Amino acid sequence: MKRYNNTIIIFFLMLSFFEVNAQNKSSLIKKNAQVETIETSFLFTEGPAVAKDGSVYFTDQPNDRIYIWNEKKGISLYLEGTGRSNGMYFNHKNQLVTCADEKNQLVYFDEHKKVHVIFENYNGKHLNAPNDLWIAPNGGIYFTDPYYHRSWWSEDHKQVQDVPGVYYLNPEGTITRVISDFVKPNGIIGTPDGKTIYVADIGDDKIWKYTIQNDGSLTDKTFFAPHGSDGMTIDNKGNVYLTSGKIWVYSPEGKLIKDIEFPEKPANVCFGGKKRNILFVTARKGIYSLKMKVKGVD
Repeated sequence: MKRYNNTIIIFFLMLSFFEVNAQNKSSLIKKNAQVETIETSFLFTEGPAVAKDGSVYFTDQPNDRIYIWNEKKGISLYLEGTGRSNGMYFNHKNQLVTCADEKNQLVYFDEHKKVHVIFENYNGKHLNAPNDLWIAPNGGIYFTDPYYHRSWWSEDHKQVQDVPGVYYLNPEGTITRVISDFVKPNGIIGTPDGKTIYVADIGDDKIWKYTIQNDGSLTDKTFFAPHGSDGMTIDNKGNVYLTSGKIWVYSPEGKLIKDIEFPEKPANVCFGGKKRNILFVTARKGIYSLKMKVKGVD
């Protein structure tokens, strides 16, 4: 009789697991929603960043352009000649901050679209190629700096930093290299409370989770997921969205909730729209959307 009781207990535990997993999956995407193709005429789309009104700014880096997508107005050109902007994020002043790797710089564009250099040299040497960034609640900027040799650089251009690192630029302008042991850092995103940050080592196919200290340093390095994500975002449930062949969604505890296929391999992702409930995906030549039950966070 005891053996049967144990079998019944195991059965119900497994049933409970699958029910919870199914609920998690169904709680993400709006009922009957399908992936929608917005446009497929670009060379390589990247760096989606959501503005206060829900519009999404994204780059077509090979063409050196930034575009705006609005759920009602569609797509419009924001700027041509962007310093080869890649990853982007809006700061608290609603200024668009970008990783502009034409000159290995971190820059922002003011209300007149004029470029201002925020940071460009570490220890007297140019950065490798700023790739992606996240701005913490206190205004400090975390950014990844891998090395991808670009066709727009001179032939003698090379990596001069000793490692492909991750940096923290505090609100006072002091720079610190906070990660130096990655093969090739790439995607990066933090939680809205400013306590946790996720960083992708795309060269090692891993996502790592860190605790953010008061001085901006990172501690408690913890393995989070087996993907080398290009870009990342977080929803209001704390779930983390990764881009690696498809969209992978993980709970804050590192449990895989769902994977979502797109017509092209996703490069980056964010939540857009007035209600922040539209998953906006940049994917090579195209941009795509999917209506969600969950929402993005500021």
